[in-house]
Amino acid sequence: KGQSTTSYSAFNKLISRLGPPPQPLDAPKKKELPEMLVERTGIDDGEYTVPKLEELGYPSLADPNPCPFRGGESAALERLEMHLKRKKWIATFEKPKTKPNALEPDTTVLSPYLKFGCLSSRKFWLELQNIYEEYKSHSKPPVSLEGQLYWREFFYLNSYATPNFHKMEGNPICRQIPWEENKDHLKKWEMSETGYPFVDAIMTQLRETGWIHHLARHMVACFLTRGDLWISWEEGAKVFDRYLLDADYAVNHGNWMWLSCSCYFYQFFRCYSPVSFGKKTDKNGDYIRKWIPALKKYPAKYIYEPWKAPLSVQKSCGCVIGKDYPKPIIEDHTKRSKENMSKMKAAYDAHKAGKPLTKAKEYVEGDKKGGTLRKLFEGSGPEQSRSKNSTGTKKAKKA
Repeated sequence: KGQSTTSYSAFNKLISRLGPPPQPLDAPKKKELPEMLVERTGIDDGEYTVPKLEELGYPSLADPNPCPFRGGESAALERLEMHLKRKKWIATFEKPKTKPNALEPDTTVLSPYLKFGCLSSRKFWLELQNIYEEYKSHSKPPVSLEGQLYWREFFYLNSYATPNFHKMEGNPICRQIPWEENKDHLKKWEMSETGYPFVDAIMTQLRETGWIHHLARHMVACFLTRGDLWISWEEGAKVFDRYLLDADYAVNHGNWMWLSCSCYFYQFFRCYSPVSFGKKTDKNGDYIRKWIPALKKYPAKYIYEPWKAPLSVQKSCGCVIGKDYPKPIIEDHTKRSKENMSKMKAAYDAHKAGKPLTKAKEYVEGDKKGGTLRKLFEGSGPEQSRSKNSTGTKKAKKA
């Protein structure tokens, strides 16, 4: 029909009819390269050396922390080989069962190497097939490692076939949602100042290492958009594009549309909790202690919700909320997320009626009688983020 499918299962059926991809090509030998190219690829040739940060538009770093993921093809092949030795792990890998807050990466971290072309996706796919031949009951897409490669191809196809794939307006597959602009909240989200330790820990790891687990991306993306802050996924995608080593036009924007329920995934009533989600795999909060040192002395009871700790506990831990670590940017996540679910439903209803609106004020202006929609969208500005009680001592509803 001349259109790309937005259904992953339909995409899988499509590629199953195409047969296996071509074999990866062998690395070229030096004698096969043009003479000029061989002569001009020396490390001392300024035209071909690695550019400096300043030349790329970034500030120079006097004492940079070394990136934990060394670049280049050799490093990519070493990392691939390291994981291929774990045959049973490869065969039984299921992405949802990995930990977003593991202290060391719980997945392959091959995505940056795929993004930069340091690792051939065909080679990776072929190596997986060799292992799957040994384990007949291996995991399957979409959760398997093979499935992760297919997700990449799925978003590549969609980005190629979809105009304005990187934004909401003018994008035919993207639901039109009346997101709001709040530069202060956006910056606090980016700089780990939301007052929600799990969210802030994830964003700290992102800025310092250039990588975060896929489910950690789910958490902070949901929090920024439909979960709590009601800020456009486009803004989140820009931040990810700036920090992620594996930032990829197709995958990045596709995932942001997915997680904001703008396309692909439409169950907006399913929302990540910035408190309970992290507890599932890290009850003690060790991940938070690593990336938010100010909270490292907090008891496990309060590590995800430090504002609930008595002032005496806060002082004994050397971190008073509102002074040494921010108060929650949204005081009641449960209440705010339910309000945002109502906004999402309103936007979906408008889409179904063929009258999509992109700005909150349009909903307010269209609700002349001052009904539910007017109350929802008039009361979602930055001044509504916290109630008058900002001490952080009042018990919040269970998240």
